[in-house]
Amino acid sequence: MKKVSTNELRQMFLDFFKSKGHSIEPSRSLIPVNDDTLLWINSGVATLKKYFDGTENPDNPRIANAQKSIRTNDIENVGFTARHHTFFEMLGNFSIGDYFKEEAIEFAWEFLTSEKWLNFEEEKLYVTIHPEDDESYHIWKDDIGIEENRIIRIEGNFWDIGEGPCGPNTEIFYDRGESYEGDTPREEMYPGGENERYLEIWNLVFSEFNHNSDHTYTPLPKQNIDTGLGLERLSSVIQDVPTNFDTDVFIPIIEEVEKKSNKKYRDNDKDDVAFKVISDHIRTVAFAIGDGALPGNEGRGYVLRRLIRRATRYVKELGINGTFLYTLVDVVNDVMNEFYKEIDENKDFIKKVIEQEEARFLQTLDEGLEIYKNVKEKALKEDKVISGKDAFKLYDTFGFPVEMTTEYAEEDGLTVDLEGFKDEMELQRERARAARKSSDSMNVQSETYQKLTKDSIFTGYNSLKENSKLLYIVNNEETLDSYDGTDYVDVIFDKTPFYAVSGGQVADKGIIYNDHGKMEVTNVYKGPNGQNIHTVKVLEGVIQIDEDYTLEVNRESRLFIIKNHTATHLLHQALKDVVGSHANQAGSLVEKERLRFDFTHLEGLKEDEIKEIERIVNKKIFESLQVVIEEMPIEDAKRKGAMALFGEKYGDVVRVVDIDEYSVELCGGIHVKNTAEIGLFKIVSESGIGAGVRRIEAVTSKYAVKYYEEKNETVESVNYLVKAKADNTVSKVENLIEEKKQLEKEVKSLKAELQQDALSDLSDDTFKINDFNLIATEVKVDSVKELRETMDIVKSKNQESIIALISNIDDKVSMIVTVPKAQTKIVKAGDIIKKMAEAVDGKGGGRPDMAQGGGTDVKNMSEALQFVKDYLNSF
Repeated sequence: MKKVSTNELRQMFLDFFKSKGHSIEPSRSLIPVNDDTLLWINSGVATLKKYFDGTENPDNPRIANAQKSIRTNDIENVGFTARHHTFFEMLGNFSIGDYFKEEAIEFAWEFLTSEKWLNFEEEKLYVTIHPEDDESYHIWKDDIGIEENRIIRIEGNFWDIGEGPCGPNTEIFYDRGESYEGDTPREEMYPGGENERYLEIWNLVFSEFNHNSDHTYTPLPKQNIDTGLGLERLSSVIQDVPTNFDTDVFIPIIEEVEKKSNKKYRDNDKDDVAFKVISDHIRTVAFAIGDGALPGNEGRGYVLRRLIRRATRYVKELGINGTFLYTLVDVVNDVMNEFYKEIDENKDFIKKVIEQEEARFLQTLDEGLEIYKNVKEKALKEDKVISGKDAFKLYDTFGFPVEMTTEYAEEDGLTVDLEGFKDEMELQRERARAARKSSDSMNVQSETYQKLTKDSIFTGYNSLKENSKLLYIVNNEETLDSYDGTDYVDVIFDKTPFYAVSGGQVADKGIIYNDHGKMEVTNVYKGPNGQNIHTVKVLEGVIQIDEDYTLEVNRESRLFIIKNHTATHLLHQALKDVVGSHANQAGSLVEKERLRFDFTHLEGLKEDEIKEIERIVNKKIFESLQVVIEEMPIEDAKRKGAMALFGEKYGDVVRVVDIDEYSVELCGGIHVKNTAEIGLFKIVSESGIGAGVRRIEAVTSKYAVKYYEEKNETVESVNYLVKAKADNTVSKVENLIEEKKQLEKEVKSLKAELQQDALSDLSDDTFKINDFNLIATEVKVDSVKELRETMDIVKSKNQESIIALISNIDDKVSMIVTVPKAQTKIVKAGDIIKKMAEAVDGKGGGRPDMAQGGGTDVKNMSEALQFVKDYLNSF
């Protein structure tokens, strides 16, 4: 077996499959693009779903990749096992309707055993197959030559995640020897069993069926191959180390933690857990943030927050105080930069985000200790057991491992309901499994659209009108020669000027007609074979294939869409100029009336930042910059500095939109020829739509003019109301505001005088009860603040009296009670107010010398005052 580094191993895999005619797909963003069913890219095939479900056909049916992936369904296991990771790399080779079982198995065997490649000892490799997959059995036995006793049939060897492609699989295991058996029961000591000796290194999935919505299975129109080989796992075998964490991608991170903590990896099990958790989680969060994710309270943001908190807590357990995790980003970059450049490109931003989140959690951790104290007090008063729910809350909300809670409990003479904790954990896993079951499915392949192979050329970059032949009519998966019904149908032409929805730009609308029929285009989208498919409604007559039609795009709609699209490019670059290079696009929508642009940024834009962005975009519009669009090799585009959207797939030849070298982006959309055509740009709103994602909505051209006209109408209305001229509106309004403030002061002063007069004689409301002087009365006030001010007036003249004031404020009861401090050992204001509040269906409380309350039953205000008298009579 060859001893190679992880970086060398990754490259060998890609080189091998390139030699077998495979196109090498770059590793895509961890954030799924145009796929709401996934939280993260969690496998090599996840970025290729469109090929497997038939939505799109690849240029080359043979594909290989090394894909960074995140799986977080078993976070709590990371650190406690040899191979659980949240971030990992999956190597894979794929065939979309090209080769099948025989070639897939032969490729895998050659790569693993050939002297030119990995040179594994053949006798140490075992395979598992599905019990009914006799074809794979004979390939392994007869073609490859594996002895029958090294081929194990296992019922679970069938890959199926719900609707979509599925099929049997075969797994390849490596025998690491007797030294890895440990205490494993003999019945588990086989490839596929729960043991450490036989390590699964490669899974070959044979997608040959569609799992239909009614849970039946039918053969796929195209049989596919999907394989997955865990890079870190294979590295651990090749580098002959006991776990993935001992490979060359983890050890440099662990060594950096050792330096700071003055503790050694492999010294004791408890510290080893901390080393593993930290080294795993920092890779995950660094790559995820580099791809545009940010910590938050929902979705992938919550996952990131949980990972940072879990790692930070283990940092603290190693005796490292303060923020530290963020410093490890440099090490992760050093280890991974040979193949992945995204961390280096965003390193400062990634570190800033992690450091802020660490600092926040260190405070939260202290808050968690306060929560633990409350949990402890409750348990001490009851049965001296901390419930499973409380232990889980401490774990899930504050990052307390149950072991930490157990340690605290033992010191306090308590125990923890560990079974209850496990039940809560299982409930969480069930919820996660249910979510995965409903979201991981692929679409079912459409055999109909796969068979529509005639070319359709898009001419819309230079034309709004085209004469074209109708190639196909499709209605409910059935191809037709003609159609005269009222349903919406899909049609494909040999040429079309209609743009298909893509890159945020909406599809064109318009009409298609000839002498026999007329149809309205309501949507246009890309088919699996690259044609623009038009969804239409027949308005008149009959439509017929092989007839010529005139295709006419709505000119006005297209005109304003392209203005907004080019303005979006200017906005993107202006954002980077003003707030920083980390402001990456996180989504966009380009319509006729407006544009919407989502971008990554930690905080809301300041007013001066918004104005500066507007100023820059309008400056570029007024400079009448030429918009030059060229097709070129992707390497030339990169040298030109073209900005690409993370996660988008680009071919060898790309379309570059260059706005006078100010904004250079890869884009397939339609644009103006000169920025002057945009006319005017105005941001109408800026808001947050998720953790670390902001949204700008803007208008251009006549819609921007309309926006300013509406604002001007508002100003004119204000001028009319305040009797101001356009040039002195502001000063007039400022004067009115100042006058209002003066009048409010005068009103307040007059009200105070009236209140003083009303309170000058309280003899009818003053009572001598036992040894107490009591003033209990209803007062007329407009707010709770005024009620407190009234109390101050009464109290200033009656220092030795117990005072109870009550008022009806907006049909709700407000009350305040004061007791002289010398009498609070006998009578407490809080006790009085609680009973008064009960009389008016409310609540109250406060200090012994002053308390406040309120209620809803204004009819019982007299009863509330009577209670005070009765209460003092009881002493």
